[in-house]
Amino acid sequence: SVPNYLALTSGQTWGVRDDSYRVLPRMDIGDQLSSAGISWRAYMEGLSPAGCLKSPLPYDPGHDPFAFYGGQCPANVVPLTAQAADLAGTTPRFSWITPDRCHDGHDCDVSISDAWLRQEVGAIMQSAAWRSNGLLFVTWDEDDGSTDNHVLTLVIGPGLHHAVSNQLFTHYSLLATIEDQMGVGRLANAAQATPMTALLS
Repeated sequence: SVPNYLALTSGQTWGVRDDSYRVLPRMDIGDQLSSAGISWRAYMEGLSPAGCLKSPLPYDPGHDPFAFYGGQCPANVVPLTAQAADLAGTTPRFSWITPDRCHDGHDCDVSISDAWLRQEVGAIMQSAAWRSNGLLFVTWDEDDGSTDNHVLTLVIGPGLHHAVSNQLFTHYSLLATIEDQMGVGRLANAAQATPMTALLS
């Protein structure tokens, strides 16, 4: 999982091929948005006061990419429980959500993760932030281990029509799409990636 999360947030895997922890340079989308003065938050389900490296299961630090950059989470990384108040009040321009190991389908039945996702997406779609030209991307970090390694990615926005793309997209494509929407430059391999522009209209 870790290389995929790093690709999604920094445009590269940094040579990482396993799920072990290492400290990486602060060259990720969070640092990029902070430098540009763009508000952002990463909501991590199960994150406790113990912090992003020591919170207990079912929170998974390997699914919290922001813990790797600089060796600790910035203040923008908060428990998922903070999201409801943000949706009802001041919503960051960019939000990242990571479910815990049960709700991401890793350790629990798919019906449980499906119910969780339905509730999360429903709450987001009822928010003023989403209704005001917001975009919601729902994706997985990897598939079930098949050789083609295809994952479903959904793009949901007010006024968007149902569309299916046959174009090849990667995690770098998703990062490139987000960076284009935020008006910031593209990091590493996202610079050459094909953005998901066809799915935004």
